[in-house]
Amino acid sequence: MQALNLSLFQWMAAGQSPNAQILWIASLTAQYASWLCALLVAWTAWRHPAQRTYVLGMLVAAAVASVLAHMLSKAINLPRPFVAGLSPSYIEHGARGSLPSAHATVMFTVALICCLRPAIRRVGIVLFLIALVTGWARIYVGVHFPLDVLAGFVLAAGMTAVFRLIWRLVARGGANDAHAPGAGAG
Repeated sequence: MQALNLSLFQWMAAGQSPNAQILWIASLTAQYASWLCALLVAWTAWRHPAQRTYVLGMLVAAAVASVLAHMLSKAINLPRPFVAGLSPSYIEHGARGSLPSAHATVMFTVALICCLRPAIRRVGIVLFLIALVTGWARIYVGVHFPLDVLAGFVLAAGMTAVFRLIWRLVARGGANDAHAPGAGAG
């Protein structure tokens, strides 16, 4: 698996002699695309008032996913490509563990949870595409391996499944409360 990871990294990353234009685009994407996602989530909450509770729950799930990603990367402590000497780091970045990518974990968590909800699915698809491009960009600039991004996606898929289960249980409990005697009184 590590041989495949290294081969994919060498194929996808800028390496020692990057294309200046691609490096510029990848650097901007790697550093700032998460802010674009945050703006899209804020716009979604503003544009779809009926989805605000769902968006808030999604943000809680993303925060939990971020904490889990950081805990896992600290425990696994896989060196980043620039730490391993495979490529320079073309953006400012700490040398802490790289697997899973916290950016990928959070961005894919938000995208996948949005995709579960028909009212905001289109936003989820856009967020998913931004997450994919950001994953590539973070590989290109030398701060992640492809497996780091894939692991972030897998963790995000797991978080999304847990979110979906909890959301359904809470929704079912709320529906039961609505039918309980005296639920409307107050």
